Amino acid sequence: MILKEGQTIGNKWHVVYLIKENPYAESYRVEDEGGNPYFMKIYRLKNTPDKLIKDGEVTEIAICRQLNHKNIVSYIDDGVYNDEAGECHYMICTYFSGELLSEMLQRKKKKKLDKKTAVKIFIEMLQGLQYLHERPGVLLHNDINPTNVMLSSKTGGVAELIDMGHVSPCFMGTPPFDTSDLDPRYASGQSFLGKYDELNDIFAATGVFYTMLTGKAPWGVEFTPGLSRKEKLRLVKDARKEQGEIDVDDINDVKLQAIVACGLSLSYTERYESVDEILNDLIDGDESKVAQEIRNRLASRQQEAAADDYPQEHSSSDRTQAAAETSADVEIKKGSGNGFADIAGMDDLKEMLRKRVILILQNKELAEQYKLTPPNGMLLYGPPGCGKSFFAEKFAEETGFNFILVKASDLGSIYIHGSQGKIADLFKKAEENAPTVLCFDEFDAFVPSRSGDNVGSNQAGEVNEFLTQLNNCSKRGIFVIATSNRPDKVDPAVLRTGRIDKQVYVPMPDLTARKLMFELYLKDRPCGEIDSDALAQKADGYVASDIAYVVNEAATIAAFNREPITQELLIKTIEGIKPSVNKELLKEYEEMKNKMEGVERTNSLPHIGYR
Repeated sequence: MILKEGQTIGNKWHVVYLIKENPYAESYRVEDEGGNPYFMKIYRLKNTPDKLIKDGEVTEIAICRQLNHKNIVSYIDDGVYNDEAGECHYMICTYFSGELLSEMLQRKKKKKLDKKTAVKIFIEMLQGLQYLHERPGVLLHNDINPTNVMLSSKTGGVAELIDMGHVSPCFMGTPPFDTSDLDPRYASGQSFLGKYDELNDIFAATGVFYTMLTGKAPWGVEFTPGLSRKEKLRLVKDARKEQGEIDVDDINDVKLQAIVACGLSLSYTERYESVDEILNDLIDGDESKVAQEIRNRLASRQQEAAADDYPQEHSSSDRTQAAAETSADVEIKKGSGNGFADIAGMDDLKEMLRKRVILILQNKELAEQYKLTPPNGMLLYGPPGCGKSFFAEKFAEETGFNFILVKASDLGSIYIHGSQGKIADLFKKAEENAPTVLCFDEFDAFVPSRSGDNVGSNQAGEVNEFLTQLNNCSKRGIFVIATSNRPDKVDPAVLRTGRIDKQVYVPMPDLTARKLMFELYLKDRPCGEIDSDALAQKADGYVASDIAYVVNEAATIAAFNREPITQELLIKTIEGIKPSVNKELLKEYEEMKNKMEGVERTNSLPHIGYR
């Protein structure tokens, strides 16, 4: 120990006890002549690393001497102390009168704070950072985490940033401070590579905000005692690589979800660019408006990033093409046709959509009066060829809404962030043309589970973009219908309330549905006497696409022979074509349905077909 209890330093500061120590510095509680408590940090100069000293003075002390802000721990005094071991420099600050944020979180039942308190503390932290970032030359804190935020009892719980031992200007390369005590869970990936700037502070502060709202460290990383910094870094990097972008599902506020997702983005170009930007979003009270503004801003930055990722030596027209790669090239159709009248069965689903979706989207005043919010969307899943995409199109016809059918190839891009930009642009176009039905064909290709080994960071980023855009998209006049033959491959976070609210199993067509399908496909073709009941019996186990193929094949043969389509020809064609879905596959889908629903159902399945 450099000092002893009861010792007086600078003829004023009386040492009470040691708080903590490291090889070159020690922290003490001290008191002035009136018995008022203060915090002292003293450096043994000969042991202090050269990178922590500038012009013969400890950098932390020189910096703190310049600071004066309500959300920064207050500097009081500094001086020099000499003993037989050599020269020491010390600094006096206000004492920790209150509790650390980490201590407050620990005593909470779920280790998290209510939204109002969390937002207040976050804003005060950001105001402290804003003060640092606006200092001449720009100062960074570099060590924002729950243990370095003090809630002062003297000022009614105002948040103060403490431990200024890592404060520095922006730099690239070897850090001018000791990194062994930094918490990598709250550090951006760029800092691991030696890039320290304002965005790293904002990332860390947003990570603390995430912890206040969820009770978890970012990406859920927990450290066991005794881990080295290298081991901690590996855990953090592995978690981010495996999970992709931060999961904000546990945050029950669409605006705060968007803020956290932006502030903790793994992509440097997609984060908040300044404290001002994030403060404006926090203070604005319009949740939906702010969330959409963040999405639009993100889309714009993704377009810029896509252009920047393209080699500079290419022509401006090539770079324009690169930027265009973040624009979703999709066709917007106006729903017109027979609608649900073309679909046999599924009466419960159609009735639910009329009451829960169509009524609300078509009657905004009624929805506002009763504060009604329609479901965001639904997943139609089941065996291939059962008419899932057809149902989505007929829904748009029934409503008269605009309809956009999207395939995975429509959102592909050769550029980094290009697909994320296209996803954002797609939802923007859907909102501009609202009310819009967005139909994603083979949805599992868009949002594969991020827990899979084959999902890369770019694809995980695309899934995260979908999560952001899907959040309460019904408020923007967008209803999503997703179809999939493999719902078990869809990322579970997508299927939560507020995104894809309902999962509906579309079964094999039954006898009545198959009869109606034959009548539909044979309509207006030259036919002899047709017994559609017999055809339906013969086509047991055939899906809609199978029946369409049977009729078209029979019609081709009849046309070649210049004769009507006959019952005999249709029966013969059925016998020559195997159904697409065999019994083993059908059993798999029944098991999948029970798993998706969470219960085993024994009642009869709804009909589906065409008329």
